[in-house]
This record gives sequence, structure tokens and C-alpha cells, in this order.
Amino acid sequence: MGNGDAEERRKAVVKFFIYTLAGSLFMLVAFIYLSQKANGSFLIEDLYKVELSVCEQLWIFLAFFLAYAIKIPIIPFHTWQANVYQKAPTVGTMLLSGIMLKMGLYSVIRWQLPIAPFASKELMNIIIGLGIAGVIYGSIVALRQKDVKKLLAYSSLAHVGLIAAGSYTLTLDGLRGAVLQMIAHGFVVVGLFFAAEIIFRRFATRDITELGGIRIQSPKFTSMFLILVLASVALPGTFNFVGEFTVLYSLSQINVWFAVLGGTTIILGAYYMLKMFQNVMLGEANAKTFSDVTLNEGISLVVIIGILLFFGLYPKPITDLITPSLETILNVINKN
Repeated sequence: MGNGDAEERRKAVVKFFIYTLAGSLFMLVAFIYLSQKANGSFLIEDLYKVELSVCEQLWIFLAFFLAYAIKIPIIPFHTWQANVYQKAPTVGTMLLSGIMLKMGLYSVIRWQLPIAPFASKELMNIIIGLGIAGVIYGSIVALRQKDVKKLLAYSSLAHVGLIAAGSYTLTLDGLRGAVLQMIAHGFVVVGLFFAAEIIFRRFATRDITELGGIRIQSPKFTSMFLILVLASVALPGTFNFVGEFTVLYSLSQINVWFAVLGGTTIILGAYYMLKMFQNVMLGEANAKTFSDVTLNEGISLVVIIGILLFFGLYPKPITDLITPSLETILNVINKN
């Protein structure tokens, strides 16, 4: 069993390495080409000023898209994600879900859209469609998962699909909602994976069918886990609600059906996340002992929950911080 698990882990790592390297090579070639067009400069202001033909923009856009679609990930470049998230140590999973995929989303807004604005406008509906397809696919597959980490992995795929769709609306609301949701998702997904690790440390399993009864043994942890679950499904008053509502509003400005289909992440997400909470935390006491959370574990969860609730009720500090930069990026996109 141990050798088999190690072999599966190696396969997942190799697949992730190949996907990431391949995508990054295309991005590297694109940046080298842009630098040559900018007289050897890599300064962002100089790259924004590079005059590209329609054909050049399409190739640059696609080179960037391949790299970022793998990192985010966007369908159909997502096949590495679930196994890597499941097999990686929890710290690695938290880094991948909380930070690395945000690098891809950030790069879309900072580099891809303003450098290739014509291509962004031309391909906008296609990319939004791929993002929404990820929302629906991730949500449906998450419904069938028995492993907690794998369920959270597909849940993450659904959420980042919605963020990507918002980014490609090329509207201020879309970009602002995407950035807000990037931050909110980073905190909530790290909190959920950390909670899953806490359960694994006690029960030595992530199989949902073998869990249950934790609420009786640890009411405090159950309450904190419930808040993270409710934040994940964008309950009003949590940070995720602010981001998702803004993204869905921006999608409705492009096409109301984009918003309707994108909203399935909330409906289906509420179903599979609350069902997972019911099976993992509620029910009769488990035969295995669940010792209460330690001080360090409790502090970590309280800090994450505090951030999600504070910015869910008062997101103004972040919106004031990000709006001027997003307006500048939109000006660069729209003047071309």
C-alpha cells in the first residue's frame, strides 16, 4: 500500500512538473519576443507600449494563456490538479491552492490583458465559457468525491473558474471582483485544507465514509469548520460573498446566461459542502478519539476566520487599494 501510494505521488508530481514547465516555456518565449520588440526592456511600462499587430497579439495571448490556464487551472488544462492536491503534503496543497493559482490569475490581469487587448476582446466569450465550464464541471465532480482533500480540490477548480471568468469580462467590476475573490478564496481554501489536515492527524483517514461524530467530541473545532464551509459557499457577511457577487454582477453585464451558469457554483457548492460537513462532523460519536484542537491550530483557524468575517463586512480597505491599479490597467486595454 505504501509503495503504491508513493508511486501514485511520483506520477502526480511528474505530471504537474511537465504541465507547468511546458506552459512556462511558452510564456518565456512570449516575454523574450516582447522584450525584443521593446528594445531589450522587461519594464512593464515599456511592454505595455509595444505596438503589436493583430496576429502578434493573438500568438502572445495564446502563449500567456497556456501558462496561466495550467497554473489556475482552467479546463481543459486542469487534469493535474486533483491528484496533486490529494497526494501532496497538506502544506504543499495549501501553497498550491492559496498562492500558486493566484499567481496565474494575477498574471492574467497584470500581463495578458493589457499587452494583448485586441486578442482579449476577441476571445473574451470563449475564455469566459471555459471558466464557467470549469465551474460546472468542478461542482459536479465534487459531488461524487469520497476523499475530503479531493472534494476540496474540485471545489477549488469551480471557484477559480468563476474568478477567471470575471477577469476576462474586461470590466472594472469583473477585475475588482476577481481580485477580491482571489484573496478571499486564498484564505478560505487554506483554512479548509488545514481543517482537513487536523482531521487526518486524529483519524488517519480522509475517507468521508469513515468520518463523522466529531461535533460531539470537539464542538469548538466543529464551529470553526462550519464557518469556513459557509464562507466557501459565499454566505452573505463573509469575504467570499463580496467577491462572488461582484464577479456574477460583471458577468451579467456581458451576458445574463454567464451569470446564471456561473451562479451554479453557489448552489451546487452549498449542496456538496454542507453534505460533506454533515457526513464528516455530525452523527454519532466516532469510535476513534478526536482530541480537541491545540492552541496553535486554534489560533491559525481563528485568524483565518477573523479575516474572512472582517473583510466580508468591511471590504473597503481592499477595494480602495486595488481600484486605482485596475483602472490603470483598463485604460491601457481600452486605449488600444
